[in-house]
Amino acid sequence: MQVDDVLLSRLEKLSFLKISEDKREEIVSQLSEIVNFVENLSLLDTQNVDEKFAMSNDSTFLREDTAFCDTSINESILKNAPLSSDNFFVVPKIIE
Repeated sequence: MQVDDVLLSRLEKLSFLKISEDKREEIVSQLSEIVNFVENLSLLDTQNVDEKFAMSNDSTFLREDTAFCDTSINESILKNAPLSSDNFFVVPKIIE
């Protein structure tokens, strides 16, 4: 995948970030390195690796899943939102 200024502009729009002109070249370079690293991972031969392989033999700690609702914090959280409605954040539609 080629990371260029067109892709960066699209990512900028989707993420609602504004990237300054002096940082654009640096960010394109960093994103290219990340994409190249991930593409290199796809070249690894994992045919003989057990799909249940883990770095540790310890099992994952599980806890009881209990519902908890503290509505007293809703107002303090939503007061920082630019727009909210019925105790939810209101965000612009980003899917084209």
